Amino acid sequence: MLRGVGDLAVEQRPVPSPALGEVLIRVGSVGVCGSDVHYFRHGRIGDYVVRQPLVLGHEGGGTIVAVGEGVDSSRLGQRVAMEPGVPDRICRECKAGRYNLCPNVRFFATPPIDGCFAEFVTLAADFAHPVPDSISDDGAGLIEPLSVGVWACGKVGVGPGSRVLISGAGPIGLMNAQVARALGATEIIVSDVAPTRLEAATRFGATVLVDAREPDAIGPQLEVDAFIDCSGAPPAVRQGITAVRPAGRVALVGMGADELSLPVSLIQNRELTVTGTFRYANTYPTAIALAAAGRVDLDGMVTGHFGLDDVESALSADKDPANLKVIVEPGRR
Repeated sequence: MLRGVGDLAVEQRPVPSPALGEVLIRVGSVGVCGSDVHYFRHGRIGDYVVRQPLVLGHEGGGTIVAVGEGVDSSRLGQRVAMEPGVPDRICRECKAGRYNLCPNVRFFATPPIDGCFAEFVTLAADFAHPVPDSISDDGAGLIEPLSVGVWACGKVGVGPGSRVLISGAGPIGLMNAQVARALGATEIIVSDVAPTRLEAATRFGATVLVDAREPDAIGPQLEVDAFIDCSGAPPAVRQGITAVRPAGRVALVGMGADELSLPVSLIQNRELTVTGTFRYANTYPTAIALAAAGRVDLDGMVTGHFGLDDVESALSADKDPANLKVIVEPGRR
């Protein structure tokens, strides 16, 4: 658990009991996300501030070992991917199917809700999605970031024959590249400032690599149908928008500056659609199906495994650009 900026500790707690409609999950693998790293180094993300000890981790998979009242006992022993954000189900956004925008969502590792860097967690049964044996324990956890890619590609209408620009070749950018490829995009242009990350992108769907440090490498000459920013860097956002053809779409996925300037006249003149993305809704079935069918490679993105005693090392692994996705295994000591 995170007790303060840069202050981690392993604490023994009682195994939780599943409430009505919940399951108890023995956690197998949890991917480390950039948000976990940000909380560790800064103690906050925007308005979300760590004010009390917080268990990090939200990219989890595991096995159901107990069920609460109202949950069929046949689910015992089932391997699952954990969708980490459980909404209230009754607000306007939930009723409209936009449960990712629920103002009362309880999301793992978002203050004050504990996450799944733990040996056992409870979760609403319908947010524990069964996975087939063809998906590894690591893959079950990585259904979460894959869902980010499914959601973003859906927002910009990626489909057969699409020409897509993705800024940022980190884990989320590579997940988006994989989803774009699976959805039939024929040109997937990935940009980054790190040569190591760009090299990795060739293994995960990129058909064209762009060194974002090169002047004018990204601009109107690309004429892409869709631009997905996974970097959060203001220059990358501005440049990427100029590369979108008339009537194209832009999705802002990366978290960077709270405010930035945009080429408004260009957006107006080309009638571009620019949207933010906030997590995802109803994506887990699609993400699981893509992984089960071998249309995406989740295990290939894993570059390290750590136990609970080594979470600080896991949270620092991003300092090496060769690391793509590292995994915490709570049962490993």
